[in-house]
Amino acid sequence: MPQYLSPGVYMEEVEAGSRPIEGVGTAVAAFVGLAARGPVNSPTLVTNWNQFVQAFGDFMEGAYLGHAVYGYFLNGGGACYVVRVGADGNVPAARGEVLTANKDKGLPGYRITALESGSAGNDITVEVADASQPSEDTFKLIVERAGKVEEVFDNLTTKRGKQNVATAVKAASKLITIEEVGTASALERVPSRGRITLSGGDVPAPVRVTPEEYVGSAADRTGFGGLEAIDPVTMLAVPDLMAVYQKGIIDADGVQAVQQAMIAHCELMGDRIAILDSPPGLNAQQVREWRVDKAGYDSKYAALYWPWIKVFDPTAGQASLVPPSGHMAGIWSRSDDTRGVHKAPANEVVRGALSLELQLTKAEHDLLNPQGINCLRAFPGRGLRVWGARTLSSDPAWRYLNVRRLFNFIEESILTGTQWVVFEPNDMNLWQRVKRTISAFLLRVWRDGALFGATPEEAFYVKCDAETNPPEVRDAGQLVVEVGIAPVKPAEFVVFRMAQFSGGAALSE
Repeated sequence: MPQYLSPGVYMEEVEAGSRPIEGVGTAVAAFVGLAARGPVNSPTLVTNWNQFVQAFGDFMEGAYLGHAVYGYFLNGGGACYVVRVGADGNVPAARGEVLTANKDKGLPGYRITALESGSAGNDITVEVADASQPSEDTFKLIVERAGKVEEVFDNLTTKRGKQNVATAVKAASKLITIEEVGTASALERVPSRGRITLSGGDVPAPVRVTPEEYVGSAADRTGFGGLEAIDPVTMLAVPDLMAVYQKGIIDADGVQAVQQAMIAHCELMGDRIAILDSPPGLNAQQVREWRVDKAGYDSKYAALYWPWIKVFDPTAGQASLVPPSGHMAGIWSRSDDTRGVHKAPANEVVRGALSLELQLTKAEHDLLNPQGINCLRAFPGRGLRVWGARTLSSDPAWRYLNVRRLFNFIEESILTGTQWVVFEPNDMNLWQRVKRTISAFLLRVWRDGALFGATPEEAFYVKCDAETNPPEVRDAGQLVVEVGIAPVKPAEFVVFRMAQFSGGAALSE
């Protein structure tokens, strides 16, 4: 409390009322797979397709990561994280030497090397031009890739300091690195004006990715294990798992091991869901057998989609089949943006899909839906649509995908929005403030249509009192709040009961 030592009027700011809880994001995907270039085992934030191309290259033959990310953005996805695996770090990078003013004396100055290994650096050109503030030792470096200027470093010098060419390029460049070569003095190292093109980057060896590389490690920040440090992620997809399976690099047991690890990762984090792909080339009976008899997944943190979809593949110049997980992640995002996370992400058009690997019949769908296999179906005049919204859980309470994702949203929002409570005096005043805070948030959720009930009392309750916080709980330093919600369930089965009746009789409403 402040001390008042002399007469006067004092103004104090005090906290009153509840603190608002803001809803967290629900639609940030993470993709793990194969790419032509880019950082390896380093989760990279990508917000559009052009950024993905700049960082990881275009579509890659024999890989599905590019198609998954493209389908994600095409179907309404926003930000996502991309983790590249399967690259050989020992592949030589493209390089070249900047000509110095004393080349005739055999005094080379600097060697430029592409940051990225492999042949991707062979299209990098570096131009040495006059600086905007010319002097005897200043110059400008212009870095181009495929004829487009990507980076410009002005007023560089060969002397020591922040503007030293090697220091400045190392600190800011995402394409090249520069190192001193030889024993020439600073002035002797000043490069002549001109252009050089990096070369000598080898084509990467065939991919030999293992299940362990996909799974990775949280401690080493590798694979999707490294995504434990990325809190915003709410969806996880590994589309290229099926690419390496098709090539025989990973067998069926390896596929199941990776998918089990994906599910374990999502259950451990508790705020994300794994989007699984089935192996290609399966019919309805085979995918059911694979799901029930072989894989046997049972988790409320995973969803499975089938069959594969056909999209146009620029690398092949024709339509190709790709796993649907990337497109599904985009549809989840689109549904969240337009309707809310409580809406089941189903009965939605799959953008960019030309057709399906297999046209499903209703009888086949009747066989698959009870097993939690979310099917894609083509309807005349209505396009290709997602026609399922179930998790892989055998628990009826967690059967529907939107229920699990709604709980993820509410739990994470409350967790983030009540951090201010930690170390507050655990008394009745705090209990009431916490109760008001959570109730106000759930009231907004109910008004958005995410909770079932004609009144707030029917939709949710928040209990924080002496019953949930007896003396032994308070002595343990704990504050216990009990929250109950009634989530809305999707109208999966719409039933119209028709009856024949004699005309003339009035129908009761």
